[in-house]
Amino acid sequence: MSDEPPVPTARLLPFVLIVALFFLWGIANNLNDILIAHFKKLFVLGDLQAGLVQSAFYLGYFCLAIPAALFMRAYGYRAAVLLGLCFYGAGALLFWPAASMQSYPFFLAALFVIASGLSFLETSANPLIARLGPSESAARRLNLAQAFNPLGSITGIVIGSQFILSGVAHSPAEIAAMPPDVLAQWRAGEAAAVQLPYLLIGLGVLAWAVLIRLTAFPAIATQREVEEDVGALDDFRALLRDPRVLLGVLAQFFYVGAQVGVWSFLIRYAEVAVPGTPERVAAGYLTISLVTFMAGRFVGSALMGVVRAPSLLAIFAVAGALLCLFATIVGGMSGIVALIASSFFMSIMYPTIFAETVDGLGARTKSAAALLVMAIVGGAVFPAVMGLVSDRTGSMVNAMAVPACCFLVVLGFALTRRKAA
Repeated sequence: MSDEPPVPTARLLPFVLIVALFFLWGIANNLNDILIAHFKKLFVLGDLQAGLVQSAFYLGYFCLAIPAALFMRAYGYRAAVLLGLCFYGAGALLFWPAASMQSYPFFLAALFVIASGLSFLETSANPLIARLGPSESAARRLNLAQAFNPLGSITGIVIGSQFILSGVAHSPAEIAAMPPDVLAQWRAGEAAAVQLPYLLIGLGVLAWAVLIRLTAFPAIATQREVEEDVGALDDFRALLRDPRVLLGVLAQFFYVGAQVGVWSFLIRYAEVAVPGTPERVAAGYLTISLVTFMAGRFVGSALMGVVRAPSLLAIFAVAGALLCLFATIVGGMSGIVALIASSFFMSIMYPTIFAETVDGLGARTKSAAALLVMAIVGGAVFPAVMGLVSDRTGSMVNAMAVPACCFLVVLGFALTRRKAA
């Protein structure tokens, strides 16, 4: 084993600045779960309409993943990071005028801008972390960086539950019965609740971009043509003809849809499954889910020392499907516990699907990574599907059958990789 440190001293500051990005995009991702509950109340939305929060957000990933890879190839990793942070910060700042106008479409547009920035960050930060030190310790650095993502997710939920959710809920009938002046005052207050948190996030993100711009990075992060074959259009054409890559992208599409769907509607599920549950209590269940998710990452990583990754992925996919099915059939507090537990089994899915998909691709690895980032658009599709199921059947409890089906696709991918190995 090499005695060389995983991060050379000269590259420690750039490493810290890039690792922080994993924390920052975790905040943005899981604040959406709070926004769904908040906007549903503020704009009196159905579950399908509320699910458009995630649709707008994850469409940003889909639309910008390949442009991000091409930009990274032309201008380098750091330039892609800086552009991503600028998009992220600008989208967060757009929440202020969106709240002043009390415009749901404006909010959705702002979320699309934020996600566009995150697409650049996710496409560039992972390979940059891998290259900020010796190749033999790249996995160690990536695992460390990934550990900060759920910490950011938890922080996002805490910020949202404490500073955005008011804890005051009115039924549609009560809202309809409010005098116009009282209704206007209530809506203005609820809309304004998002302004300060997103203003601070936006300014913080832009300040971080300034720090990265002023910091001396190694040549690998700043040079043009980062790697000769990375991001070339021919790579994408070739990869789209590879059955293994296509199946991996499909599995990632369904997995992200399941994860985003469960977390997006856990607050709503709790309020329906246990009537009278305060929204802040329901948000607490979401926080517990994210802690469970983080614990699952550590336990899953340890289990991979004794169980092959495809086999463990298959076991976890079966567990996730059964827990969501249980939540659909049984409901109540037991269903809430089952959904919280499902987060444990979701923990290893994204990185395992990613690793199994790109294994052995060599120079085409980063192009495949862009396709896998595009697959995050599943987070745009399945929350909307769940909202439609809820609206049509009259209960969010029934909608948890959707992620149960999604996990079966992950199971299919895991079994295919297990057989191929």
